[in-house]
Amino acid sequence: MKNIIENSLGSIEISKEVIALLAGNAAMECYGLVGMASRKMIDGIAELLGRENLSKGIEVHVSEDILEIDIYIIVQYGTKINEVANNVIDKVHFILENVVGISPDKINVIVHGVRIK
Repeated sequence: MKNIIENSLGSIEISKEVIALLAGNAAMECYGLVGMASRKMIDGIAELLGRENLSKGIEVHVSEDILEIDIYIIVQYGTKINEVANNVIDKVHFILENVVGISPDKINVIVHGVRIK
């Protein structure tokens, strides 16, 4: 599995929730991001999640050799959406690689809305 790190003393399994929390905190540091969005849209309206619910805006898919992360965000009006998304991808990849020691294979950013801050 991609979320298990093995060394000479044994193995370390990192849960999906920890990966989601680290990815959410990393994403929130990016400029132009208002917040994380709920994975479910209610009547076409994206729900803005608070800091305590960051992992609810992230889905982590782990298989034998693939780690895929879906990040649902709401961006600030007036920013370039593709730049914000690229910054989120780069920041999440950097944090997971340096803090946890695992490199995600795919990071998908889904923009659920634009808000005026």
